[in-house]
Amino acid sequence: MGSTTTHQDRLGDRANGRWLMSLLAIGILLGIGFRFFELDRKLYWHDEAYTSIRAAGFTRQEIDDKLFQNRIVPAPELQKYQRIKPGSTEADTIRSLALEDPQHPPLYFLMTRWWMQQFGSSLTASRSLPAILSLLSLPLMYALAQELFASNLAALLATALVALSPFDILFAQTARQYSLLTATVIGSSWLLLRAVRLRALPNWACYSLAIALGFYTHPFFSLTLIGHGVFIIAYWVFVKKTKLRGHVTNSQFFLAVTAALILYIPWIYVLATNLGRASATTDWTRVSPGLLYLVKLWTLSFTALFFDFDFGFNNIWTYVLRLPFLLLIVAAIYKICRRTSSSTWLFILTSIFVPFLFLALPDIILGGKRSAVSRYLISCFPGVQLAVAYLLASNVKHQRFWQVILALVFTASVASCTVSAFSDTWWSKDLSYFNAEVAKIINKEAIANRSIKDTIVISDRGNDFTNMGDLVSLSYLLDKDVRLMLLSQSPDMERLNKYSAPLVLRPSEKLRSALKQNQRRLEPILESARLFRARRAS
Repeated sequence: MGSTTTHQDRLGDRANGRWLMSLLAIGILLGIGFRFFELDRKLYWHDEAYTSIRAAGFTRQEIDDKLFQNRIVPAPELQKYQRIKPGSTEADTIRSLALEDPQHPPLYFLMTRWWMQQFGSSLTASRSLPAILSLLSLPLMYALAQELFASNLAALLATALVALSPFDILFAQTARQYSLLTATVIGSSWLLLRAVRLRALPNWACYSLAIALGFYTHPFFSLTLIGHGVFIIAYWVFVKKTKLRGHVTNSQFFLAVTAALILYIPWIYVLATNLGRASATTDWTRVSPGLLYLVKLWTLSFTALFFDFDFGFNNIWTYVLRLPFLLLIVAAIYKICRRTSSSTWLFILTSIFVPFLFLALPDIILGGKRSAVSRYLISCFPGVQLAVAYLLASNVKHQRFWQVILALVFTASVASCTVSAFSDTWWSKDLSYFNAEVAKIINKEAIANRSIKDTIVISDRGNDFTNMGDLVSLSYLLDKDVRLMLLSQSPDMERLNKYSAPLVLRPSEKLRSALKQNQRRLEPILESARLFRARRAS
């Protein structure tokens, strides 16, 4: 009887194993497919437009000086600034960043330029680069999970969670450096653990190179490096209980960091000489929205790794439906702390909480909303996915409850990605979120006015000189007959008076004042997007 039972158990284990491996394989393949599905569907976000502008070798100032001169231009004309500037070189791309966006290192933008030279500047071409780069995260996550847990199942689960993550897929389809940042965060973490285990100089050299690549990808890679430093110090002080000073591993770690910083010196110089510009460009993160706002965004950010349905920021169901995923994360961290080795749980905790606290504590104490920006928390997310993968791997083979949980997590991720894939916009589009709706309103008017060719949209540089990015974003969505009247800082009211009730997009206070003096009142059409109609005052 005992032999028969054991044989049946083995058959059951094999069946469960085959079911599980099939599910994971399907999940990974679906995640890859989602990354390349409808790449050009979502609106080209303000920041994505700037990616192409920088890569093409233009500066915002030179574009503004050409466009905002009381000119009327067809909407598609703006897209010429998304193509490589004639006669420009890679030096122009670097110069554009150094002068106007020094907080963004040049690696991804140079890669984009080289990509544009080969494949053009269409939306599909622009977004295919980050989609391909995002695939690097999958084998790197597998390697990292293997290094931590020495478990093929946990490694495959971690890979599948990254592959199907609504957050990761969303930014894999965004023409910015975030998919590359994710890959460098995961890759550098794997190389660190490998170097600590093997203690060989070539491994530390690879880790140093990974740090340098991370620095040249995004400044917030530094959060990952700080987490690594805290892990190394805590590991030797509290786990190994040895003196920190003079230990060979610590010396190798700090030598690797020093070598990476030496490689990064050219951009450190750029940052140091343009610190005022970098500070001005990031002023918006210093606005204090309050603790409740921060807590809401933290909840949305961390749960978006598994579930990303959005019913509105102030809708209670947005948070109620995410509560199970929040509980799953808490349970996973608890399991990691209780069941894994000291070095494993210490690495997971430092990779999640050190980057998070470095952003969140200044926001809470001094004010700001850096930690409320989901993409700034990328350094934290692989640790969360690793913890959840370990929790599921520990239970899913033999417990029906956890098999159901795994199926529900995958279903939630697939459903979230499907809805997102067929949407024109998503929460990640930030400043440009309403551009798709704005374009529909303008295009509807263009169709109605086609016989008289009277569709004109008025705009200027805006209060914070950011309108150009959104106008470029809109140019991909607007009817070719739509014309833009781009006013200078001294608006030409005589030209504007030829139009009885033109549309006005995101007017600056100076333009509002000029319209008012010209006996025009702004009638809201879509106030959330600051789209108005300028009617003559009666």
